[in-house]
Amino acid sequence: MPAARTSQGTDLASRALHETAHRVLVPAFDVPAFDVPAVNVPIIKEEQTVTELLRPAAEWELQSIIARLAAQKQAVEVVGHGALRNAGRPSAAATVISTASLRGVTLYEPNELVMSARAGTPLFEIEAELASRGQMLPFEPVDLGPATGAPAGALSIGGVFATNISGSRRVFSGSARDHLLGVRAVNGRAELFKSGGRVMKNVTGLDMARSLTGSWGTLAVLTEVTFKVVPLPEAMTTLVYRNLPDDLAIEALTAAMGTPFEVTGAVHLPKVAASRLGNQKLAALGEGLTLLRLENFAASVDYRRDKLKEALRIYGTPLELGSAETWGLWSDLRRVSVMPYSAETSLWRISTAPTKGPEIVAAIQKFMAAHAFYDWSGGLVWLEVPAAADAGASDVRRAVAVRGGHATLIRALPEVRASVDVFEPLKPEMERLSRGIKAAFDPHGLLNRGRMYANF
Repeated sequence: MPAARTSQGTDLASRALHETAHRVLVPAFDVPAFDVPAVNVPIIKEEQTVTELLRPAAEWELQSIIARLAAQKQAVEVVGHGALRNAGRPSAAATVISTASLRGVTLYEPNELVMSARAGTPLFEIEAELASRGQMLPFEPVDLGPATGAPAGALSIGGVFATNISGSRRVFSGSARDHLLGVRAVNGRAELFKSGGRVMKNVTGLDMARSLTGSWGTLAVLTEVTFKVVPLPEAMTTLVYRNLPDDLAIEALTAAMGTPFEVTGAVHLPKVAASRLGNQKLAALGEGLTLLRLENFAASVDYRRDKLKEALRIYGTPLELGSAETWGLWSDLRRVSVMPYSAETSLWRISTAPTKGPEIVAAIQKFMAAHAFYDWSGGLVWLEVPAAADAGASDVRRAVAVRGGHATLIRALPEVRASVDVFEPLKPEMERLSRGIKAAFDPHGLLNRGRMYANF
């Protein structure tokens, strides 16, 4: 009976992680090499005035540096390898602390699905080590480097958790914050502290560790992170629906997410974004593309693919991509490659309710030429706009405020990022709370001062 088949299919999928936790799973496709950056030192651009670049190689050395800066009440910019220096508000600090020398995996227990690494360890090293044991990061971290003018692959694991910028798999697996087990860090008082651990028993400590995610280095300098990992899928496929208008595409994506078939990626690329794909076969189609990804054991993927196609048959017959092509396509998307760096454009990252995404884009397009890329079944919109004096901030924020959500300016010229709100403006009560947290961790306001908000 159909009900029994559906139950069987979802049981297969739900058992997958449990059954693979204690063995090395070999994908039925070759995992390509991960991006290796062209630079191995922090990215410092000529127009940025930096008089002191400090690269502590040990926690005690970092403590000593911050203690000296605290005594002098001297602000400092905190970076990993510099992949995110062009995102957020530009720093005016003349001193830079780089965690690039705090590098290396300190613990890896594949059977326990846990890893610890120093904060400056490049993301590509983490992912290569995990792939060698048939595992991966669950939340598909986004590499903002190519979209902001930095090399691909220069992101550090500390930067991943400091920004909490999670990729397409977030709709299925959760965000980077959800997979962080513990941290070691040095605060603005030059105090070394540890929060959380290898298992989720210390709830208070875990909450403190997770509160650092998304703080962009403004509260403490991460020195080590401990996080959960998951098995690589044995097989994956992507269903590609063609030429759906934005609102209908989002309807299809949300319908897919409402099924029991465990969709791990739900993206819509309007025509312009689709034409920029690295997959030349798809780019050459010359039309909007709506993408749904399924992963796990091959038998489970086949079953869920067929059931999902049946559930979405009113949206047409999709193209189907195999495992290798799927891996390449979604690797392309996690680098935001369909919104490539250009000094002629600015890039916004808008989080909203999935059904509101197309409405927000349409409202903004009334005032400027704008190109969108929808992720998280429409709940995340990457929006490319002309490089105006304010990057279109007034129109973008008005459209978002009316429909709900928040907007972050990811790419713009430094003078623009210095003059407008890069992150969503805080309401008075949230600003008071944020200031209190900042004062508790960094009473002198040394760490990445002004990186998120101009006043602190």
